Amino acid sequence: MSRSDEYSQLATLVAATRETSGDLFGQALVDWLRQHLSFDHCVVFGYRGAARPPLLFETFSPAESHVFVALYQEGPYLLDPFHHAAVERKEGFWRMRELAPDRFYASEYFRSYYSQTRLAEEVGFFVPLPGKDALVLSLMRLRASGPFGTADARLLRDMAPAVISFARLRWPTLPADEPAEAKRDETTPPVNEFDRAHIWQSLSLTPREKHVVDLVLQGHSTESIARAMRIVPGTVKVHRRNIYRKLKIKSQAGLFARFVEIIDARIR
Repeated sequence: MSRSDEYSQLATLVAATRETSGDLFGQALVDWLRQHLSFDHCVVFGYRGAARPPLLFETFSPAESHVFVALYQEGPYLLDPFHHAAVERKEGFWRMRELAPDRFYASEYFRSYYSQTRLAEEVGFFVPLPGKDALVLSLMRLRASGPFGTADARLLRDMAPAVISFARLRWPTLPADEPAEAKRDETTPPVNEFDRAHIWQSLSLTPREKHVVDLVLQGHSTESIARAMRIVPGTVKVHRRNIYRKLKIKSQAGLFARFVEIIDARIR
């Protein structure tokens, strides 16, 4: 790309930040990024604590959007390392491998949901917004394309300040409502009114057991949970045995199935 083409694309991108449609800006940003490296998909989600994340932009086909967006918004986002990093107010460019727990790629969440995406790698630009809100602009490469190379990651990290500034110009705040959200019975707490610590509120688990459940589902090993909770690994194992006994399950697969059941019940 010539220098004049580069400046022309930047001018288009700056102008698009003033448009009311996120699609115009998102496509302009995708076009600019693709002049520098290749990727298969781009998606932008907003994050507000444990609330259902609003979709701000996507490049998926309708069939792909069902997996990457619709299914994700139903509950799996609560176990997504990108969601946790956004809520923790991380900023800049991050690769999934830098944020994921040590057993993420062997977790039931990864096997049951994330593997459906058929991604080789996902990377993201993390953009804290006013208050506790944040957004994440994710770039994805499918298995057929292979992961991002070292040079790609270095380039994206260098581009992060510009991408983050553009994103803040277009989305200075998150939308107040979710237009596509289905109506729910007023007696049923919507997904955006509970946090991870209270997903298990209806079950007879202690606060520590709930914390262990959250970390297990996110993909933390026994040793990683022990470090996070500042207890010894043996105590973590005791907690897990008690959790499995109380929930009448025998494996992490059963734990994830119970998580899905609770999420499904809350969004009906």
